[in-house]
Amino acid sequence: MTLSLHKLDLRDGVVDLSHGAGSRATAQLIAELFFRHLGNPYLGRGDDGAVLPLPGFDPTRGRIVVATDAHVVTPLFFAGGDIGSLSVHGTINDVAVMGAQPLYLTASFILEEGFPLADLDRIVASMGKAAREAGVPVVAGDTKVVERGKGDGVYIATTGVGILPTGVELGGARARPGDALLVSGTLGDHGVAILSQRENLSFSAPIVSDSAALHTLVAQVLATGADIRCLRDPTRGGLAGTLHEIAQQSNVGITLRESALPIHPVVAGACELLGIDPLYIANEGKLVVVCAAQDAARVLAALRAHPLGSNAALIGIVVDDPHRFVQVDTAMGGRRIVDWLSADQLPRIC
Repeated sequence: MTLSLHKLDLRDGVVDLSHGAGSRATAQLIAELFFRHLGNPYLGRGDDGAVLPLPGFDPTRGRIVVATDAHVVTPLFFAGGDIGSLSVHGTINDVAVMGAQPLYLTASFILEEGFPLADLDRIVASMGKAAREAGVPVVAGDTKVVERGKGDGVYIATTGVGILPTGVELGGARARPGDALLVSGTLGDHGVAILSQRENLSFSAPIVSDSAALHTLVAQVLATGADIRCLRDPTRGGLAGTLHEIAQQSNVGITLRESALPIHPVVAGACELLGIDPLYIANEGKLVVVCAAQDAARVLAALRAHPLGSNAALIGIVVDDPHRFVQVDTAMGGRRIVDWLSADQLPRIC
């Protein structure tokens, strides 16, 4: 992955919030530090999960997919969810966008001394409800407690395991010029819901997080038989960060149509008021699909036929571009570059 940046200062540099924002700095940290020490062909693919062969496992029955995610959201409770349900949805989605059927979750809790047991009970109950509704149980876990003042209430890390059916091949490196780009619904709902609660902001209508498990939506898309190249859930870094990752992995450019981007009017108004771009805001229940152009119509129909995809839209195309730019054709007839996120607009949102 080439990011055209100065190298990390591994002698005197320090971690800052941008390293966890799904930004250019995040990608650089992964490429120059984590890959350098932990690199292997599975990690090197840079996808949301790893597709793994297992000795003795019959490959005709599928392959194993493993994904892991940590959740540090603040506030812990927000409109549309909490850190418990979010930790279930986020990891199920990381497994699902690999094309796999999620089967099991594990969970690790880091608790701060003094955290109210009533709040912990509420969080774990929400987590259990989300897991039961998704049909993906939490089958193992771990609990650690850190001293008062050395945590922020509770952090949850979850790992998911699933089975990838034979013949399904997806990945960020599979996008090709001419491919169609679709999204399953409105952008920015989760991030703006978190921000409004954190900052006690009120808008003309309530903004609710879109946190949801996407595996049944993914199954519906795959069932079309369309030539799906890549699926992603645009969380940290929002749609812009996700598209930059795909552009880097596939060595292509991406062009969006501004007029086609589905954004709830209240979210659009909030973003304008606060001076933030909805393309960079995290989503927790949206699916990005890259597919062959001739299949775009039936993929769009499949998305819209699912309750989580009723606002789906065809938003752009993959183009041949050695610079791997992500650009937007504006409603005014111009074109602007959507750069990598340079700093974290909204930290601690997932």
